[in-house]
Amino acid sequence: MGNICRSPTAEAVLRAKAKQAGLAIEFDSAGTENYHIGEAPDHRSIRHAKERGYDLSTLRARQVHADDFHSFDLILAADELNLRELRRRCPAEQHGRLQLFLGDVALPDPYYGESDDFEKVLDLVEKRAVLLLSQWSRPN
Repeated sequence: MGNICRSPTAEAVLRAKAKQAGLAIEFDSAGTENYHIGEAPDHRSIRHAKERGYDLSTLRARQVHADDFHSFDLILAADELNLRELRRRCPAEQHGRLQLFLGDVALPDPYYGESDDFEKVLDLVEKRAVLLLSQWSRPN
């Protein structure tokens, strides 16, 4: 929603794992709301990611823009609420580019949680990133 927890975490993890795999893929994250535009990710997201070797410190929150629906091949939402909002804003002919990050379940929001919740998000994101990158690296 605000682009300070789940989505910057996913962006950093995907970017790092793609680089490790030698894949040249562009990643970006954005929120559906404008709460934190220009702000760094939540300090807890930064800290937990850093402990695993991911750098979120240079990322800044932004809101999804109409151009994103044409610029990116795939837009992954953290949960159904964000997916609905993306569908509302997205041109109908681009709806096929919208999916949940975890496929068929929501990525839990750690914002109001404890340290374990940020670790759980990282576990889920890392696992999904490996799967997504293996799919994207296969020849068509």
